[in-house]
Amino acid sequence: MDLLYRKLADELASLINNGGFQRGDRLPGVRHQAQLRGLSIATVITAYRQLEDWGLLEVRNRSGFYVKAKPAIAVQPPRIVVTTMRPAPVTGQDMVLQLIKAANNPAIVQLGAAVPAPEFLPTRAVEQAITRVLRQQRVRANNYEFSTGAVELRRQISRRLADSGCAVHPDNLVITNGCQEALSLALRALTQPGDVVAIESPTFYGLLQVIESLGLEALEIPTNPRSGMSLEALELALSRWQVKACVVTPNFSNPLGCCMPEDNKKKLVSMLKERQIPLIEDDIYGDLSFSHARPSLLKGLDDNVILCSSVSKTLSPGLRVGWIAAGAYQDNIEYMKYVLNLATSTIPQLAVADLLENGQYDRHLRRVRGDYAQAVARMTEAIIHYFPEGTKITRPEGGFVIWLELPGEIDTFVLAHKALELGISIAPGPIFSASQKYRQFIRLSCACVWGNRVERALVALAGLIQQGTNPA
Repeated sequence: MDLLYRKLADELASLINNGGFQRGDRLPGVRHQAQLRGLSIATVITAYRQLEDWGLLEVRNRSGFYVKAKPAIAVQPPRIVVTTMRPAPVTGQDMVLQLIKAANNPAIVQLGAAVPAPEFLPTRAVEQAITRVLRQQRVRANNYEFSTGAVELRRQISRRLADSGCAVHPDNLVITNGCQEALSLALRALTQPGDVVAIESPTFYGLLQVIESLGLEALEIPTNPRSGMSLEALELALSRWQVKACVVTPNFSNPLGCCMPEDNKKKLVSMLKERQIPLIEDDIYGDLSFSHARPSLLKGLDDNVILCSSVSKTLSPGLRVGWIAAGAYQDNIEYMKYVLNLATSTIPQLAVADLLENGQYDRHLRRVRGDYAQAVARMTEAIIHYFPEGTKITRPEGGFVIWLELPGEIDTFVLAHKALELGISIAPGPIFSASQKYRQFIRLSCACVWGNRVERALVALAGLIQQGTNPA
């Protein structure tokens, strides 16, 4: 059945992407499709589910399968900013606090923080899982889970990692308060103040804050919107500077959304292993691929890679459940976790374990991958329509953020402040750089409920950009 369902899925995907089926078209029913092609019903259902995973179909209750996506819009990607590579302390992160505050203000149109709107999250399933935990494990739910975390959750994560080619025993996992704490623990275990850490550029501003708080210096490596960190630039940097650790997000990086090709992943792991430089992998967006199977992990190529992740982008940011697979640094990280905050909250851990075990997590992923793909496509289409000519946009392969290069001599720090005055939150480019590069860039989150309010915000933002590119 495997080859038959994949053949059918590939054929239908080709028809959709080439315009044979338009957005909103209803595909033939499962029974009719099976009779038409001489296939079993199970084969057709599996093919349709594959198309769901690719973000091309959606299921409407008692109605059938409908085309969800549309062919990609041709847009020019932002340029890669290359400057002299040299270690530097992190500066200019003040804007981040305003961004985070805006994320909790319902009066603000949230395009800045990469926090999914509740409509993209399985809030009802999470609520039911918490209720089950409180009912079935009342006494345990009120105790600490020292300090590695709930064994049920670690077992479920271990099984999922095995499906991705990583043999990580549950005892070699530590549950954390989100991916941010996992990254912090990893860098604490590997570095001392003053050490140099190689990072992608642009990179997630939360990582920059961790680096700043630990007194480290960031070595920014140019990163391609399609293929990830430049391995040539990294090799040159490693020959010039004493790098103590390297942090990458190979699968749907934030803010670029790029997915590193398999050959590049192998070269990266080999390059750092040869030089005995520890590699930290941030995989927080790895489950949110738009159009293909879940991409591989660097951890699967070398067990010594330190893997960090969480459910903040998939299940709920409020649960604050993440994890770290620390390899040789397990004992040190386990101790630091205990010293830092004793343990991660018990109830969310048990709830996440429940959602993973009963299959609700995977069912949610099948739906939300397509939702994010559609959200990104819709936002991209609107930007092309409203923003000034010359705006360049990334085409992410997963996640839900896009990276824009704006035309003209515009300062996006100023733009972000003016946008906030109009009730619109955006993320200015300089906060994604240790040295405040990317003055003409912004990141937008697409994980918002589309409607007139969001569309009006984009029109207003386009007006501000036009003013900035055409000064009086």
